[in-house]
Amino acid sequence: MNVIQTAIAGVVVVETRTHADPRGAFTRLYCARSLADIIGPRTILQINHSRTALAGAVRGMHFQHPPHAEMKLVRCVKGRVWDVVVDLRAGSPTFLKWHAQGLDMESARMLVIPEGCAHGFQALEADSELIYLHTAFYTPSSEAGLRHDDPKLGIRWPREAVELSPRDRSHPLLPADYAGIQV
Repeated sequence: MNVIQTAIAGVVVVETRTHADPRGAFTRLYCARSLADIIGPRTILQINHSRTALAGAVRGMHFQHPPHAEMKLVRCVKGRVWDVVVDLRAGSPTFLKWHAQGLDMESARMLVIPEGCAHGFQALEADSELIYLHTAFYTPSSEAGLRHDDPKLGIRWPREAVELSPRDRSHPLLPADYAGIQV
């Protein structure tokens, strides 16, 4: 596994190799030994799968507040997505900056999203599927989100956003004095 740092501390792209032959292909999705420097003492506690039916649909921008903040490892296993991370960590030099990464099965890339960052994506192909590995359990009382189109963030989505959930549409815009979250 090859780890590529991004401009946001803790947000990394992990490249893996797909081994293909006439029978098909094999890709290692996760290896605790290879990712030990990134994962540290954390444990993967939950694995989720999402399927997004419509190209252009946006899911996010989601995160959990401490003490249930989570690291996420996200991989596209079908289709193609534009995956986005926003740094919400109070005092971070990249506070409110975002990083976007194209993910698809062929590239075999995984995006690591640390605690204190919001995550969302736009499906670039119909029926795109993601696998998420989480270091904390889903805790509804700690969940929160940002508007995907918040002008304070200025995220450049590759397509017009369609098919937002009522929850994602209802996230408030960030207030002018937003100071971030402590992780």
